[in-house]
Amino acid sequence: MKMKLLFSYPAHCLGRDTPRSRRRTFSLVCLVCGALLFSIPLSGALGLLATPAWSHEVQPHPHAEDSKAEDEYKDPQHGTLGQIGAKLANPLGDVWALSMSFNMPQFYDGDANTGDPQLGATLLFQPILPIPIYGTGDAEWRMITRPIVPLIFSEPVPKGFDEFDDTGGIGDIQLPLLLSLPARYAGNFILGAGPVGLFPTATDDDLGKDQWALGPAVVFGYKNKFVTAGVFPNYFWKIGSSGQDKDTPDISQGSMLYFLTFNLPDAWQVGMHPTITYNDKASSGNKWNVPVGLYAGKTIKIGKFPVNIKAGLEYSVVSPDDFGQVAQFRFEITPVVPSLIKDPIFGK
Repeated sequence: MKMKLLFSYPAHCLGRDTPRSRRRTFSLVCLVCGALLFSIPLSGALGLLATPAWSHEVQPHPHAEDSKAEDEYKDPQHGTLGQIGAKLANPLGDVWALSMSFNMPQFYDGDANTGDPQLGATLLFQPILPIPIYGTGDAEWRMITRPIVPLIFSEPVPKGFDEFDDTGGIGDIQLPLLLSLPARYAGNFILGAGPVGLFPTATDDDLGKDQWALGPAVVFGYKNKFVTAGVFPNYFWKIGSSGQDKDTPDISQGSMLYFLTFNLPDAWQVGMHPTITYNDKASSGNKWNVPVGLYAGKTIKIGKFPVNIKAGLEYSVVSPDDFGQVAQFRFEITPVVPSLIKDPIFGK
């Protein structure tokens, strides 16, 4: 595993023009930092767009009106906009939502590439579906399923030294099923566990593993009115093959989402939620990708529905030596939808 420096490339990377590479990396950092700074007024502007255009009444200062609207809005099940945003930051929260994470542009680099970083773009569609199982209130047991459907617009796939194909399609779908410990027993802690499956749904061999996989997933964290923090690790092992690609090594890989969200006034949030990945079957120096990140977000009301909007960036302090993702800009929009299952399946 190799730590990549922010403003230089490793000395052993033959063919690198170090000053030129530093200028490119510096430009990349400026780009993503500028995008993050732009995200804050962008979120505020989206909040203003939610105000009906046909209203001709004299309005007070826009920020005062936004604050008043947020204070007055209260969902009968989930509370104010700020409380809804805090619940969405909890992987085991009870809010039904449709999360869409636009990861674009994504920057890929490594020893196999001697030119500018390769670019990619992905949409991660993740319905958040908490299903009440038994009990109510702080004694409610819930099963939370958060399927992850990767829609890949473009991903650079190495085909040789400095040779890449831009591939797009659907990737392998993940499906975790997590049983959440009720707040009566967990208190302010976030505790849940269950199985997670990986399905060979990729439309291209380069975008998936052609294998069925299964393993455990757990969530452990802490929350209060001001902060939500924790980790969400999982691991997969092969349980079957789709029969498409016999040469792919058996899956033995995992990931860990680590999250930290600070809840600010007027339904604003700042924090991070990168995902560390590990592939035990990869060669030495290519097993880990460890990103760090920062985002700013806000929960607003568009029409009748609360919508959580975030924007931020991630940079991999550890990435695969040969070729892998080194940075990405993320824009997330998460509309809250009505719960389709309100009553506990096995009674109260």
